[in-house]
Amino acid sequence: MSQQSKEMYEFKKQLKALANFQGKGTEMISLYIGPNMQVSDFSGKLRDEFGQASNIKSKSTQKNVQGAIERVLQYLKTLDHKAPPNGVAIFAGNISEHEGKIDIQLFAIIPPSPLTTSFYRCESTFQIDPLVEMLEQIGSYGLVVMDGKEATVAILKGKIFKVIRTLTSTAHQKVMKGGQSAARFQRIHEEVVEVYYKRIGEAMDAFLTQKNFKGIIVGGPGPAKEDFMKLKPYNYQLKVLGVVDTGYTDEVGLRELLEKSGDIIAEQEAIKEKKLLNDFMKAIATGGLATYGYDEINNALQKNQIAKLIVSEGFNLFALKLKCNQCGNEEEKITELEEEKHDQETICSKCGSRGKILATKDLLTELQDLAAAKGVEIELVSQDTAEGEQFFGTFHGLGAFLRYR
Repeated sequence: MSQQSKEMYEFKKQLKALANFQGKGTEMISLYIGPNMQVSDFSGKLRDEFGQASNIKSKSTQKNVQGAIERVLQYLKTLDHKAPPNGVAIFAGNISEHEGKIDIQLFAIIPPSPLTTSFYRCESTFQIDPLVEMLEQIGSYGLVVMDGKEATVAILKGKIFKVIRTLTSTAHQKVMKGGQSAARFQRIHEEVVEVYYKRIGEAMDAFLTQKNFKGIIVGGPGPAKEDFMKLKPYNYQLKVLGVVDTGYTDEVGLRELLEKSGDIIAEQEAIKEKKLLNDFMKAIATGGLATYGYDEINNALQKNQIAKLIVSEGFNLFALKLKCNQCGNEEEKITELEEEKHDQETICSKCGSRGKILATKDLLTELQDLAAAKGVEIELVSQDTAEGEQFFGTFHGLGAFLRYR
């Protein structure tokens, strides 16, 4: 995994955790400070907000809001007068799931690309939309499947496509009305076809608003797509990467278009991920050079057997060292629960009493560090595709290709 991929993985993990927190009232603070902005300006605003919070009717909400503001003000003092080059997003609030218990925590995120907004919000949830939008700033492609009757226009972003327009044409209804000559009918037919093509071109204008747009792939059965390409009724700024044959012009045709466009967008995430996971599952099914499971992969890494490690974005695995409050028993427990839910795992296996966590170890970080030390390539895969979902469900989001057994 490259440093950039690792940072993006951690970024996604942080956003997922923040999305799960829910305040008891409007007490969850979100503060966005744009690149290189003066921190003192925001400190002054927060002190004003602290004073205004004294007017909140609910004493518990008032206490939580003011406590969160104090935490943010303390954090701002650690910054060097200006926000970092990409800005910073700060979140603070009472994240306790237990009524009456206060656990005010602060989370600060330096985003992977510059923030384009600055604001303060105090709501029932953390406002993470500007950060979520950054995840969409990966390469995107335009997909068009069409014939003389209908067309479907979609955007492929990351590993999933979204249909933005479906169109139909009346040009295929070749019924001559009385009194029409063949030449006149042909002219009318050509005009209708031209209007249909122009409508498709207008629908493709949506591609111009996409960030990091790579280009368009056109597909469909029959000669209509070639005629469409000759006419070029779309914005000249749009780059067509290729034209391929498909049997359908709906969402099935879009999937077929993706299947047949591997050479055109070989490095595009959806195609690359599907091939990687299909190869892995085939190797597992045939007893080939592949393995899965934390213990097996950890042992194989120690022996330099692993050629490539595959990790799902949804993968979590922690080792907890526990001590029982009642009988003093100490034990280690492996859990897939996310960190904020670790207190569910503190029940003593001997006496059933609740214990406390003495230490927590993130086993994914440990695996990544070991793989990096061994020079092992790490591939990060999503759960957005059918293959990615199957990989997570069947193999718990962790697998590897082996050099040898």
